[in-house]
Amino acid sequence: MKKNTNCKYIFVTGGVLSGVGKGITAASMGAILKAKGFKVTMQKCDPYLNVDAGLLNPIEHGECYVTHDGIETDLDLGHYERFLDFETSKYSITLSGSIYKELIERERAGGFHGKTVQLVPHFTDLVQEKIALASRDSDIHIVEIGGTVGDYEGLPFIEAIRLFANKVGRENCLYLSVVFVPWLNTSKELKTKPAQNALKDLRGFGIIPDVVCVRTEKPASRSICEKIAAFAGLNPDAVLNLPDIDSVYDVPLNVLRSGVLEILDKFVGSSKTPDMRKWEKFSKMRSTNWPEIVKVGLVAKYVGNEDTYICVTEALKAAAAHNHKNLDLIWINAEKLEESDPEAVGLLHSVDGVVVPGGFGSRGVEGKILAADYCLAHDVPYLGLCLGMQVACIAAARRGGVKDANSEEFGATAKNNVIYIMEDQKGKESTGASMRLGDYPAKLKHGTKTAKIYRDEVEECGEYVYGTEVLKNGDVKVIERHRHRYEVNQDFLPTIEKGGLVVSGYSPDGKLVEFVEAPKLKFFQATQAHPEFKSRPLHVHPLFMEFIKSLK
Repeated sequence: MKKNTNCKYIFVTGGVLSGVGKGITAASMGAILKAKGFKVTMQKCDPYLNVDAGLLNPIEHGECYVTHDGIETDLDLGHYERFLDFETSKYSITLSGSIYKELIERERAGGFHGKTVQLVPHFTDLVQEKIALASRDSDIHIVEIGGTVGDYEGLPFIEAIRLFANKVGRENCLYLSVVFVPWLNTSKELKTKPAQNALKDLRGFGIIPDVVCVRTEKPASRSICEKIAAFAGLNPDAVLNLPDIDSVYDVPLNVLRSGVLEILDKFVGSSKTPDMRKWEKFSKMRSTNWPEIVKVGLVAKYVGNEDTYICVTEALKAAAAHNHKNLDLIWINAEKLEESDPEAVGLLHSVDGVVVPGGFGSRGVEGKILAADYCLAHDVPYLGLCLGMQVACIAAARRGGVKDANSEEFGATAKNNVIYIMEDQKGKESTGASMRLGDYPAKLKHGTKTAKIYRDEVEECGEYVYGTEVLKNGDVKVIERHRHRYEVNQDFLPTIEKGGLVVSGYSPDGKLVEFVEAPKLKFFQATQAHPEFKSRPLHVHPLFMEFIKSLK
């Protein structure tokens, strides 16, 4: 293992239950350390036996996040990017399945020279290699261990981070445990026993945490933290209470107020005060009750789990705050809309703007097409993301005369195949890591509204952002992340244009449609990409900013 001798490592584990907030806590620590001037990177080690998150059910696991280099991950990497404003990569995610896969492939190729391959040392050594790779060129590298301490499948990762301290020095490793203390309503008290048991389990695996973050639904008395500190053998100042708050973006400020700064200062060897002014400004904008309320309808298939579209909803919330507007997010069930359910139709007609996010499969797609058609017909601001662009093109083609226009994904024939599967994607429909994934460039045509939106962002910031570059001929080059198999059939472009849409951006070779717009409407933008993956709370993506700005 080639180690980064100048790097400090923070390992974050969780106890009692999953979903306790490890990712947000870890990202908040990273935001504070970045505000102190350090180069901070993050990594997720997940015990799932999946190789990546591409085939995981979004209802159960939430959004599938895509890195710039095309790796499908879980939503925690989205938190990392939003809080630290850096780009994660293939080194930022390590799943058990990928480790086992690499070990088996290495063994089959004779790489172990006949040795017995075991969890220790082979699995643990490979995990440590992944951590070392991910921490290259970093001052501080934060590693979140997924799951809950005590889960069988997570034990090799716990052992790996314990052994890691032996290789880089215990003084270069800080272990942080996030535990939950539940409120027992019958006795009206917080119960620390589950947290004590979780810390006991962690100690039994050889790790005594340096910091314990106590998660509670409401602020806890200091005596609760002191009780846990006594049990864990820690200084009471090293046990912090982090109660639930209204916005996750207030967590960095809340963590800072918890007293962790002194511990971090000692660990990193710097007493420099973190510059949190941007976070404070954003927090104030988010909490202000602005006089204007905008209603945005999110037309989606999965309306029971907000995590499924978390990048989209967070981008909308941040855009509303920066535009000094209050966001009223309305969830519209695409299947109900497809069935002409009066409630769903009424919701669609009541909103100021519509967003159709990405998705796969035919369920609810006619509802999404109806939503796009409604926006085209009534000049309602529309933002289409990935599938949201495809349904907009189908709606426009139908308005242009091809009444049965559809997509090959949904059983369309060659005659009405407005959306087709790319040649290299055929036969891969149900396989993982096979889509068009990650960053791809596009050229936006000079004179289009889309080009202006991106160009204005560059001029406002005084630099190239999101990979945007204004070319000499007035075109704008952009780089956005993708996750799709299907594309717009350019044979239908005249019909689509007749229905109200024009192509505003192509791939550099002109073979793929990347952006469309309705030039006669106040705002109708759609892209084959996923711009939500690049939006940040402190720097919102221009498409989301302009969408919110166009409302009312």
